[in-house]
Amino acid sequence: MKKVRYLSDQISQDLARKMVFIGGPRQVGKTTLSLQYLNPPTESNAAYFNWDRLADRKIILRDELPLHVPLLVLDEVHKFRNWRGFIKGIYDKNKSHLRILVTGSARLDYFRKGGDSLLGRYNYFRLHPFTLSEMSKNPGASDLSDLLKFSGFPEPLFAANEKVHRRWQRERIQRVIYDDLRDLETVKEISSLDLLIEALPERVGSPLSLKNLSEDLQVSQPTVGRWIDILDRLYLTFRISPFGAPRIRAVKKEQKIYFWDWTQVENEGARFENLVASHLLKYCHYLEDTEGYRMELRFIRDTDRREVDFVVIRNSKPHFAVECKTGERSLSPWIHYFSQRTQIPEFYQVHQGSRDFGHAKSGRVLPLTTFCRELKLV
Repeated sequence: MKKVRYLSDQISQDLARKMVFIGGPRQVGKTTLSLQYLNPPTESNAAYFNWDRLADRKIILRDELPLHVPLLVLDEVHKFRNWRGFIKGIYDKNKSHLRILVTGSARLDYFRKGGDSLLGRYNYFRLHPFTLSEMSKNPGASDLSDLLKFSGFPEPLFAANEKVHRRWQRERIQRVIYDDLRDLETVKEISSLDLLIEALPERVGSPLSLKNLSEDLQVSQPTVGRWIDILDRLYLTFRISPFGAPRIRAVKKEQKIYFWDWTQVENEGARFENLVASHLLKYCHYLEDTEGYRMELRFIRDTDRREVDFVVIRNSKPHFAVECKTGERSLSPWIHYFSQRTQIPEFYQVHQGSRDFGHAKSGRVLPLTTFCRELKLV
């Protein structure tokens, strides 16, 4: 099953002016999205090149790319050591007639050697897994159930089969660790990194302690920190930091960690929180990549352990806050507490049920499906 992705129109518009880079997790649909701009839209198209394919790699290394085509799609080319200078040369000599689209499963905006030689020549988009609003204009309980069970990645989501999902998840992690990591980073302790990935899901939603992880894995805290940085760059995990306000004694150094594939989290409540975090991060990245806003996703937590799960910040100002509950519970008392002590204009408490009551200024309790629809999340 193929669907038009939420970034399709914006990418098409930007390709008329600049190069476009698409980053995102492995198997999130970057190749499928990029191929739709080719005719025919298949991997056999003469204008599509994948660095992981030996024949294509030889053509790239010999500098024999077909520059007469209207669009050139280069997949995973960031694994080529000199890829930025290589693409810059092609673009500068052919930009009057050639469009270039580059995709990668590691952060294309991070792997810069000697500065960003491509500055001003490209727009960067981060492609996220499917979320409720992308699945349907009016998402329902069944859509949420499918996402919680099969993830937002296209292959397991649309197969809707538990065996397919288990096999897909196992293979994806192995390919990221043993293929992508090997190509982009120098890590000798691959088996220990596997243990870290196994240890992290049970820590989702809680303050992340590098000290505890280092003791469990029997490695130093700086090593654990470096490994988690790598997992972030490879789009396996992402972290958020605390939000501070003058009238609350906010924690300063704690972070929370989440997975791009929330189905790696077994605990029901933590998985739901991770899913909501992914929806909000996608919303933030979309507004950054398409509208140019400066967006941040944070959480509220003070030194007395009062907490609201998420705060979305736009251009340095809090936009709204979100608390997650698996059941249709009464409003969290911490919402009232922080609404009196911060400049956050709206508070929402989202759940998996059907009840909808309260007001955003003082705290509204509502289904996640309704929240996504009314706030026009992507």
